[in-house]
Amino acid sequence: MQKIAVIGAGYVGLVTATCLADLGHRVICVDNDRTKLENLKKCVMPIFEPGLEEMVRKNAKAKRLIFSHSIREAAQDSEVIFICVNTPPLADGGADLSAVEKVTSEIARVMNGYKVIVGKSTVPAHTHERIKRTVQMITKGKADFDVASNPEFLREGHAVSDTLHPDRIVLGVENRRAEALLRKVYAPIKAPLVVTNITTAEIIKHAC
Repeated sequence: MQKIAVIGAGYVGLVTATCLADLGHRVICVDNDRTKLENLKKCVMPIFEPGLEEMVRKNAKAKRLIFSHSIREAAQDSEVIFICVNTPPLADGGADLSAVEKVTSEIARVMNGYKVIVGKSTVPAHTHERIKRTVQMITKGKADFDVASNPEFLREGHAVSDTLHPDRIVLGVENRRAEALLRKVYAPIKAPLVVTNITTAEIIKHAC
């Protein structure tokens, strides 16, 4: 059982958090929309995905899935932190990474031990370098952390199945320490693990 934080309770974040909890991990799912959080605590879903409501209900009851507005609580209580915030397109065709930057800054300010910060949002290649620079700048180089990429390949209407029964899991990592921890997260899923460097993982998302 791993302690996991998922930042963002949108389509990808909510499905990811719920499925990881269903695998037996303890997951804190964070969002800044308090109305959405209150509804989720009542098992009122912001999206429709077959099987999702029942899975949320089961894992919330088992206290494996917790909904919170506090990044501090989630980051300090977790070793693996998935960033699943929106990255909407800009007018010039690029991606708006302001939410990723904001969340990374908040994580950096409350870090209390080794963390693997995992990008799951759709981002341009080399975004992990920006995440790393932000953490190092805020912590003045004193934080013990790794950055990783774990792109999602979810289809609407099949997101739960695609998460629990994928045709492959892509892990972009820089070292064996981060790889070993992410392997533990996904150990219950019987699917090929494709391990690459982080930039390659970010590019795979766009290629697919």
